[in-house]
Amino acid sequence: MKQILISVIALFVLFSVQTIQAKDDSCLNCHRDLGDSPSGLFLTDVHYKNGLSCSDCHGGNKNSDDMEVSMSKSEGFVGVPKGNKISEICSSCHSDKDKMTALGASVKTDQYENLVNSVHGKLSVNGTERIVQCTTCHNAHGIRKVNDKLSPVYPVNIPSTCVKCHGNADYMKNYNSALPVDQLTKYRTSVHGELNKQGNPKAAECASCHGSHNILSSKDVRSSVYKLNIPATCSKCHSDKEYMKEFNIPVDQMAKYEKSAHGKAVFEKQDISAPVCNDCHGNHGAVPPGLSAVSNVCGSCHVINAQLFSESPHKAAFDKAKYPECETCHGNHEILSAKDQLLGIKEGAVCVKCHSETNSQKGYMVAARMSSTIDTLLALQKKANDLVFQAEQKGMEVEEAKYTLREIHQARLESRTIIHSFSEKKFSEVTDKGIAAAGVVVGEAQNAIDEFYFRRYGLVAAILIISFLMIVIFLYVRKIERT
Repeated sequence: MKQILISVIALFVLFSVQTIQAKDDSCLNCHRDLGDSPSGLFLTDVHYKNGLSCSDCHGGNKNSDDMEVSMSKSEGFVGVPKGNKISEICSSCHSDKDKMTALGASVKTDQYENLVNSVHGKLSVNGTERIVQCTTCHNAHGIRKVNDKLSPVYPVNIPSTCVKCHGNADYMKNYNSALPVDQLTKYRTSVHGELNKQGNPKAAECASCHGSHNILSSKDVRSSVYKLNIPATCSKCHSDKEYMKEFNIPVDQMAKYEKSAHGKAVFEKQDISAPVCNDCHGNHGAVPPGLSAVSNVCGSCHVINAQLFSESPHKAAFDKAKYPECETCHGNHEILSAKDQLLGIKEGAVCVKCHSETNSQKGYMVAARMSSTIDTLLALQKKANDLVFQAEQKGMEVEEAKYTLREIHQARLESRTIIHSFSEKKFSEVTDKGIAAAGVVVGEAQNAIDEFYFRRYGLVAAILIISFLMIVIFLYVRKIERT
């Protein structure tokens, strides 16, 4: 009962203040008498509720009923602001920390600066004003707080606000004809879009990823949607346990991704060709890939691997067991690097997840043989590298052997691809080439080393023989001299 009484008193005080405020505002009174739309909207405006008047934006003297006085330029009357003047008038308060504090507003005071430096702050087609002004998104009259469900910048309403420009092909071709104008249609097909349509303000919308006042080109390294920054942008929500609680999905994707082959390429090597979140999940049409789509997503980059798998015996087996194809062996966010240890029956091998001595024994034995072949190839490659290095250090010509070393390395790389065929015959065809090349290199390098020692021992023998002959000649000459 007490709370209801307090609420009634608060509403009464607010109504009284607004009544007094309206009574003293000749601008508002006059326009209300005219019955125009702006004055009606202004009564719902957040500025009006905070005691501001028409004259705070339009200038003039609100205390005079004389139109010539109230709308006099000497009183600072600017009328309807045009172009950049709109945002400049907004910034006269919104960029002034003291004014905003006095009004009890806690909003940031760098919006105007961010707008000027954003993609929207560039010159419009006519070259005299910026593409976007404050009123483009917030409206001119009837401006509401961002948490007001009727505000055009309330999270649920933002897609509809952005699409007014970004969905207009004729308008967008003036600025960037390469930008698609069907983002909203795609967005509505996504999980984010569906939740947004249902009225959930927590679902990601345009500003969640692109920002609001500080929107930058996706090619700008400072942009939140620059390739290398996307994981951090997505993780703002997806790594927040409390925020994601109602959606019942894991919040460790970012932690796993950082450890993955893809994540290391992005964070350690700054490789912009490595996949980030939207490469697999999409961006505007962000839909988590289902069982049938995982291989299609991975296959867009790993084309040969996907083709080999689709023709392999595992394809039918995975479909029957309803296993996701690539993810079953490689994982999803924590993608394992392609290492030889993944193959076989030892600890850490993925084959033993399904194959064992008692279950799928044939596959178990094939995996063991393939692993043994790779171990053999690896040992031969190491031996070949060591021998070539030794021969080169001894000054022997081994350029041809060094070139052949590439064939061994290539065979190892090809083996990691051909393994997706799960055919021992095809696998052996690749590894046999590497083993044969290793045999050639080992032979050539060993011959070079043997030749080095042959030359050394021959040189020593030649020196000894020559030295002996010189001594004999010397003694013979001395004998002749004495005679």
